[in-house]
Amino acid sequence: MSIFKKKQDITEVNQEELVKKLDSDSNIRSYVGPMLKVITVIAIIWSLFQIYVTSFGVLEAIKLRAWHLGFLLVFTFLLFPANKKKNKQRKLPTAWDIVCILLTVVSVGYLLLTFDDFARNRAGVHVPLDYFFGGIGILMVFEASRRAIGNALTIIAAVFLLYNLVGVYFSGPLGHSGFSVNRIIDIMFWGTQGIFGIALGVSATYIFLFVLFGAFLKNSGFTDFINDLALTIAGRSAGGPAKVSVIGSGFMGMVNGSAVGNVVTTGSVTIPLMKRTGYKSHFSGSVEAVSSTGGLFAPPIMGAAGFIMAEFIGVPYTTVILAAIIPAILYYVTVFMVVHFEAKKLGLEGISKENIPNALKVLKEGGHLLIPLVVLVGLLVYGVTPLYAAVWSLFSTVVASWLRKSTRMDMKTIIRSIEEGTKAAVGVGVACAIVGVVVGTVSLTSLGLVLGNNILHFAGESVFLAAVLTMLVSIVMGMGVPATAAYIIVATVSAPLLVELGVPVLAAHMFAFYYAALSSITPPVALASYAAAGIAKASPNKVSWTAMRVGITGFIIPFFFLFNPVLLFNGESVVASFLALLTALVGVVSLASALQGWLVTRVNLVERLLLFTSAFLLIEPALIYDLIGIALLLLLIISQGLRQKKRQPASMKPAAS
Repeated sequence: MSIFKKKQDITEVNQEELVKKLDSDSNIRSYVGPMLKVITVIAIIWSLFQIYVTSFGVLEAIKLRAWHLGFLLVFTFLLFPANKKKNKQRKLPTAWDIVCILLTVVSVGYLLLTFDDFARNRAGVHVPLDYFFGGIGILMVFEASRRAIGNALTIIAAVFLLYNLVGVYFSGPLGHSGFSVNRIIDIMFWGTQGIFGIALGVSATYIFLFVLFGAFLKNSGFTDFINDLALTIAGRSAGGPAKVSVIGSGFMGMVNGSAVGNVVTTGSVTIPLMKRTGYKSHFSGSVEAVSSTGGLFAPPIMGAAGFIMAEFIGVPYTTVILAAIIPAILYYVTVFMVVHFEAKKLGLEGISKENIPNALKVLKEGGHLLIPLVVLVGLLVYGVTPLYAAVWSLFSTVVASWLRKSTRMDMKTIIRSIEEGTKAAVGVGVACAIVGVVVGTVSLTSLGLVLGNNILHFAGESVFLAAVLTMLVSIVMGMGVPATAAYIIVATVSAPLLVELGVPVLAAHMFAFYYAALSSITPPVALASYAAAGIAKASPNKVSWTAMRVGITGFIIPFFFLFNPVLLFNGESVVASFLALLTALVGVVSLASALQGWLVTRVNLVERLLLFTSAFLLIEPALIYDLIGIALLLLLIISQGLRQKKRQPASMKPAAS
């Protein structure tokens, strides 16, 4: 039995409390009795519908999105209580839940029944009932967002929606000519510029299937396998538990898509282990928060924003995956080396041998669980669409689990996976729906163009200044908001201005996405850091600020690939990108050393400054900079080695022959 399994029962209650407190996706009502079976049946129907329509069937885009929205809203009103303080077990939904469900069915059903007549026979001309039911549908989306996402994103969307009406009273560049209520409803509900836009379209296809795939992968035993594998790789080395956290959380984050959920899942074990090893509480929490957040931009799944990015900029998803590889590697290597140098500085050891599972045994018992990821990556590389790749990977998860009795998924486990997958898809899906109001407003009022022009006017011709402003906007918009929704807003408002200044479109969008994701560890609202602080029993602010230092590569690397896309496999050649990766890897080791103040031995202020210089020179892909950076690092290593040798006690020196 793994060390993670031993701790499972102890931490289960704390996990549930923390997730409910910080992750709105998990603040779900519990049912007892027949209603529990009803929800299970609806979840199965929804999953089968999504799998069939997105892989084998044919349905118009707006109708697929309407069906998807209908399921999303119904599940939201069933599972997420209107009043969080009264979230308890129930036998039936409340009266207000039933009213919301009926209004959802009526408004979305009206669109499905009349859309063909509206688009073909009426040539897009509305009748009064269109506006009436469209208005009801918009209100239901806002109520669902308030329940499932929380107040932050809901208030942002409400402000944008209100701007359509009151912008006419603004003077200066923010003013517009004004729009009627009917015009706003038309854009938001009856077209593909608002609620039924690209974001909801991606939720109805890629996101749902990959979230469902993640749930199946988790219940196949993949989580325990990855944790045990991480223990065998790094458990016995200096600071082993922290390195296990980096490796395990990184792997889980690739398929999880929730920074907070990932912190609670793996951190409830790794954080106490780090503390017992000798790491300080705030440092232990920060390592877990940073490692879990990195999963949002680590391929192959990248949370959900990767699919939306591919749709926004019109490139194959494999292009986005390739672009994300080098930055993700650099991010995790930095975190790993920060942990290593901290352990060396504190004189920490690894986990005792008796608590480390046998590597061959781990691979023998759980290696087959890697098959679904191999299938996924293989199909994507082969050229199959992500939708087909997700479906076949999902099926292969079940088949792979049957290869060993200990991991075999029975019907009960499969049904539980469907339930977990559909529930996990609700939060992201509702975020995609409500953010459509923001996108629709930007489109209707040209607000994005106005803001972009003003930022450009302020930044002048400076790409760097425009990038700094985009970074700040991305972080602020991401505070307390799901990374996917934050990216959509920033991609609509800020990324285009970078493109206008000559930045490649993929680099501009990846730049915006990174900072939207990193808002999970950026104070003052850093949900992943807060979750980790709760487990570590440390100050949330102290964990957040430490997390920014540990994850500093995430804040630095985007500026490098913004000016030199070779780090996104978008340069002159694959060879150039590979060489850039090798030198950047040495650079991030220098960066980690400078951050922790340790290389061969403790570094002084001058050495730290030289390490920072070496790091930046090596991360920037240019031969002359690389040579100078490597020379600086080698000189520092030799200098520190000689200094350590001089300090070595005489008793430890080798005797003369």
